[in-house]
Amino acid sequence: MSENSTIELLKGGDRTAFRDFFEEYKDRVYNTSLGILQNRNDAEDIVQEVFLEIFRSIDNFRGESSLSTWVYRVTVNKSLEHIRKSKRKKRFAFVESIFGEKSESENLPDFNHPGVLLENSERSAILFKAIDKLKDSQKSAFVLSKVEGLSNKEIGEVMKISESSVESLMHRAKENLRKILGNYYKNNS
Repeated sequence: MSENSTIELLKGGDRTAFRDFFEEYKDRVYNTSLGILQNRNDAEDIVQEVFLEIFRSIDNFRGESSLSTWVYRVTVNKSLEHIRKSKRKKRFAFVESIFGEKSESENLPDFNHPGVLLENSERSAILFKAIDKLKDSQKSAFVLSKVEGLSNKEIGEVMKISESSVESLMHRAKENLRKILGNYYKNNS
């Protein structure tokens, strides 16, 4: 089925078309949000929020980008919105530990990304912990590129920035990851 006919069926409220659309995109939405949020439960919540948002606002979709670009954009925005809400909640929470910070290994994310082989899970946990320290824009670009495999052009469309801006974000993300991971391995060797 063509993208235009899918959009028309979705706009018409066709439940079968929406179910098929959900089945086609749910893993992409989950993997993208998991890469950004690094929490399975939060990623599952974002999947629901994304498809609810799409269902509610499909009539506003003007086709200025592809449907998949729009889905990624909604996913990234919902994921970053979730992070901002979480940070606000943390500001009002008690200090985690008065006696000192946890070690890096205790702070590793409690998840395994579906694209990571079991024998690489510890290294991937370290990498995703480092990714989590990036600025939101760098994190989004890096996850869309390295986890989802989008091109710089597609990432630019999702994030509404130029390809050169994506290249710049990716360069800064890689540099920051080198520093973070270098420090991690230096301190834990």
